[in-house]
Amino acid sequence: MLRITFKNLLGIIFQGTAVVNGDFKTISMKDYKGKWLILFFYPLDFTFVCPTEITAFSDRCAEFQKLNTELIACSCDSHFSHLAWIQTPRSEGGLGDMKIPVLADFNKDIANAFGVLDHETGISYRGLFLIDPSGEIRHSLVNDLSVGRSVDEAFRTLKAFQFVEKHGEVCPANWSDDKPTIKPGIKESKEYFKKVDGHT
Repeated sequence: MLRITFKNLLGIIFQGTAVVNGDFKTISMKDYKGKWLILFFYPLDFTFVCPTEITAFSDRCAEFQKLNTELIACSCDSHFSHLAWIQTPRSEGGLGDMKIPVLADFNKDIANAFGVLDHETGISYRGLFLIDPSGEIRHSLVNDLSVGRSVDEAFRTLKAFQFVEKHGEVCPANWSDDKPTIKPGIKESKEYFKKVDGHT
């Protein structure tokens, strides 16, 4: 599993200028210490799939924040490009009102560090990273350019990892918070399999 900690992220890999509430602001990994964080990369401003993803995450920001989780969108565009896109109405393919930071990675260092930079085109793939409060990556997902990601799945995955952290049990395939989990032991796990009659 890929492990990146605050020790090598602080102010080095993950720092840059973002558009936050309509202003330019420098943000870094240390700003999110003690919180869960979803950092997701997208290819380019003023494109087609990208605004559907970013606005979908932004519109559900409050749900993630209730779970002590912040969201950051990031691409290799400049912060000036981000601002212009945010100021473009959604009806015209813009982002409109943004409730999450949009981070500029103009020198491509962040995308490169996270392994999602396409070196031929100079843009990032659709990478998503779930980082826990200690700074470790717990989940990563990378899509090619043409298919957007699911906010519902990101939310489900977050809740699963938080459940594991809190209760020490593990989550089976397609788990949701209304379904049983598994106690990680030879004898204990049989309780789960009896409940589901051998089907996960």
